[in-house]
Amino acid sequence: MFARIRQILSQIFSKSRTINNEPLNKVSLVVIIIIDIFILINVFTGLDDISRWHISPTGAYPCYSEWQNYQTKTTKDKDYDIVRLSLPYNPNNQLSFQRNYQQAEVGHLGKVSKTCLQYADYKDKLNNPEKQEITKTIDQKQAKISRLEQTNSTIKSQYDSTLLEKIAGQGREQSINQVSAEKAKQTLEENNRQISTLKPEISTFKNELLTKPESISFLAFIKDTNQFREVEKGYQQASFWYPSIQLGFQSLFLLPLILIALSVHNFAQRRRYGLVSLISWHLLVIFFIPLIVKIFEFLQIGAIFKFFFEIISALFGGLLFLINYIYILLIPIIGFGIIQFFQKFVFNAKVQAASRVQKSRCVNCAKKIRDIDTYCPHCGYYQYVECQNCHNLTYKHLSYCKHCGTAQNSSNL
Repeated sequence: MFARIRQILSQIFSKSRTINNEPLNKVSLVVIIIIDIFILINVFTGLDDISRWHISPTGAYPCYSEWQNYQTKTTKDKDYDIVRLSLPYNPNNQLSFQRNYQQAEVGHLGKVSKTCLQYADYKDKLNNPEKQEITKTIDQKQAKISRLEQTNSTIKSQYDSTLLEKIAGQGREQSINQVSAEKAKQTLEENNRQISTLKPEISTFKNELLTKPESISFLAFIKDTNQFREVEKGYQQASFWYPSIQLGFQSLFLLPLILIALSVHNFAQRRRYGLVSLISWHLLVIFFIPLIVKIFEFLQIGAIFKFFFEIISALFGGLLFLINYIYILLIPIIGFGIIQFFQKFVFNAKVQAASRVQKSRCVNCAKKIRDIDTYCPHCGYYQYVECQNCHNLTYKHLSYCKHCGTAQNSSNL
């Protein structure tokens, strides 16, 4: 296996550094490398763009994250918090929630969930000046409570030292604190009275907001578990298939480029256009690199990974590291299959030799030669081998002798 890998890599690097079996000069090699880098950057940019062509799970189900947070919350103010999210701090020149959700469809394949659009419609009905004024008042009172609590915290941190200064008979002008002990106590009591007054007022405003007809309708909608399960199921399915869809689009982007480069390379080889053959070969390698990278990325996050993840979770519980063992075994097998494919169909010496003999070309370098040439005048390769049956000379790498038709052993080729 390793010998085959070395052979394939040797052929790839050899074809990447020579024109008509002659090595490239340094300037040409630098130019080729610069072209390779430029094209590779553009290929990855194109792959990134086309991978986002289909709408993402978060774009198709924009309400899922917010809705899920509400379902999992256990705080008593969770109803107010979800309603508060429907009332933006800066409502001026802002798109409606429904319009904002629909923006995800622009320039993308796929649609936004109808349930999420309905969710957004309820939020838009909530968003009016009356409710914004209520939330503004609540925020102002909450900010005032925060300032008072901060002041109390500062005073309490200084209170003990102020008391000690008084016991020691230290003058007010020598104190390191902002307030005296008596003044600190008065300020704390006054601040606590204000806080005690503000908190019930905030609760009253929150209840007022939550009892509005639009709030009641919205809360009834998001408390419907059937609606949430529908969104959750759709989001999970979209997340499961999204990596596969991305790989599909990325393959559609790369495969035409690979086929064009391969066609140009084969054409240039036949017509002996050395420079065109070299550049098209480089393009072919460059287009294969991102495809291989994306396939390996897919194996780490795509449907195959999730398939193994679910099986391991079901059979072995928390022993998820076993997935890595599967990949350690699976990837070499896949690599071996790829090597076998290239060895059998792309770099197969017998297939190449049969085609070249038919076209009167060298079985090694594919350059045009005469039928009477036993050595290639271009690369010096000996074209024949002795048949083990009739002992006449027959073509190398071909399966049968051209004189007696006897099958040739692979060792004899």
